[in-house]
Amino acid sequence: MGLGGIKPLSLLLILLIIIALFGTDKLKNIGTDLGNAIKNFRRALNEDEDKKS
Repeated sequence: MGLGGIKPLSLLLILLIIIALFGTDKLKNIGTDLGNAIKNFRRALNEDEDKKS
């Protein structure tokens, strides 16, 4: 049994459908944008902590 009762084969099927809908290039761009957003969020948190001290 996989995550939350979902079977691994179902996860694979969902992943294939997502890749078919969006394509690998668009998924790569989404991943890059998400990574940049997380990095900027962490940087902003660190700047706020530095200003408080």
